[in-house]
Amino acid sequence: MSQKSLFVVLDGVDGSGTTTHSRILAGTLESKGYKVYLTQEPSNSEIGLLLRKFLKNDNVPPTTDALLFAADRDFHYHIEIKKKLDEGYIVISDRYIESSIVYQSVQSDKISVKWIKEINKSVGQPDITIILDIDPKISLERKASTDPDKFEKISFLDKVRRKYLERAKKNRYIVINTDDIIELVQEKIQKIIFDKLKK
Repeated sequence: MSQKSLFVVLDGVDGSGTTTHSRILAGTLESKGYKVYLTQEPSNSEIGLLLRKFLKNDNVPPTTDALLFAADRDFHYHIEIKKKLDEGYIVISDRYIESSIVYQSVQSDKISVKWIKEINKSVGQPDITIILDIDPKISLERKASTDPDKFEKISFLDKVRRKYLERAKKNRYIVINTDDIIELVQEKIQKIIFDKLKK
């Protein structure tokens, strides 16, 4: 199938379903004959693996988090994402730059959205960003992680959710509430993607 590349990002608070819905979307597109590349952040590179370890450590400064995320994203974009886009793939990323903008700016008053954008300026922008929205109380119940990272606290995620919605309104991102059953949420996501592909 001849197709144009498309860069799709699913983002949102922890437990909103970005991983589940990215996988289902990728599987559906592949079943219809599209070339699809599914990826995630933190990436599976050595930088990403280091970052995952740091996310368990409350003593790591928010600025270090932000710089590590930016380094991982820079490598991720130029080594993986751009290559696949150039080859005509639909790239679906479970999280991307909005995660850094939201989480790190909420982590510290000393971290501005402007600075996060500056340290991420070398990476490409998605064609579609979909924010999956959910009440953090529900999202953390869904995750039920035995080894939570430092972000998985309701008081923090409430602020994160507000920031995501504020950013979505400002940048006209699509917001989909994921309180509903997976099939109905996925149906809404797929409609957005297929409408874009038709154009």
